[in-house]
Amino acid sequence: MKILVLNGPNLNLLGQREPEVYGKTTLADIEAMVRARATQKGAEIDFRQSNLEGELVTWIQQARGKFDVILLNAAAYTHTSIALRDAIVAATVPTIEIHLSNVHAREEFRHRSLIAPVCRGVIAGFGADSYLLGVESACNVKV
Repeated sequence: MKILVLNGPNLNLLGQREPEVYGKTTLADIEAMVRARATQKGAEIDFRQSNLEGELVTWIQQARGKFDVILLNAAAYTHTSIALRDAIVAATVPTIEIHLSNVHAREEFRHRSLIAPVCRGVIAGFGADSYLLGVESACNVKV
């Protein structure tokens, strides 16, 4: 099992940015947790972050034939990016949408995901554990 974990804009600021919403765990901490869980499950992880929408689109496109599942925390692009949605469809790699916060309990503009309809599932609101639940889902659920 090969899992590509993609992180969108501002997630490089985790631990500093709005800790009351996102917690104090850094993206490096999350990566270490994800790698440890993946090792337990016998999965390989490629963990990346970009603030650039086009770079995320390229990585999704390149995942085809190389990865079994994509875990995607598209951050703000979740609510705005038709390009990410189209890349997910084109790549045909099962994708699981991940969020640290419960986006449905936040501002109204965060309630709608443009990528959820083309994802296998959505995990939101469990902080850093959302990523661990994503690894579990990728390894245990037929995606």
